[in-house]
Amino acid sequence: MNKRTHDNVFGKKIYLLGKDKDGKKLYLEAPSWDCEWYWGFGYIERYNNANPERASDIISHSHWDDEIVGKRKDGYCHHLNENKDIVETVLTDKESWILSELMKSYYILRETADFYNRGGSHLADSPLKDKLKNDAENKRINKVLLPLIFKEIDKLLSPKED
Repeated sequence: MNKRTHDNVFGKKIYLLGKDKDGKKLYLEAPSWDCEWYWGFGYIERYNNANPERASDIISHSHWDDEIVGKRKDGYCHHLNENKDIVETVLTDKESWILSELMKSYYILRETADFYNRGGSHLADSPLKDKLKNDAENKRINKVLLPLIFKEIDKLLSPKED
């Protein structure tokens, strides 16, 4: 299965990850800067057409850390190629591990940026909110570190140039 992207599927870029047991192609949606304060990313989608550019709808929308990795009924899954519900992928095992490393790093940094933005975990109004907020670190994560991760993911999942 070839690595490829589709640049205009409902106005967004997507990356082909592989095929599931039902023969449906799985795609990772490219990152987007949402609501002017956080990165939306990690969305796994399937479309109602084998050629997403011709799709009229998304038939499933889930999250990387729910569908691809994590605790599953058949044990813990660490990377894409280890997932028993996916029968064909675009990545070698080494690349699959690298993608999982980058995705986990994204989730950790995204949560840290959210913490610095809110000044707490957002379970209740933190009495330390003013001391925990850190606009400089939030900005560094969102403007420097996460874009570095996205660039590596793009390189990993984009077609190789000859």
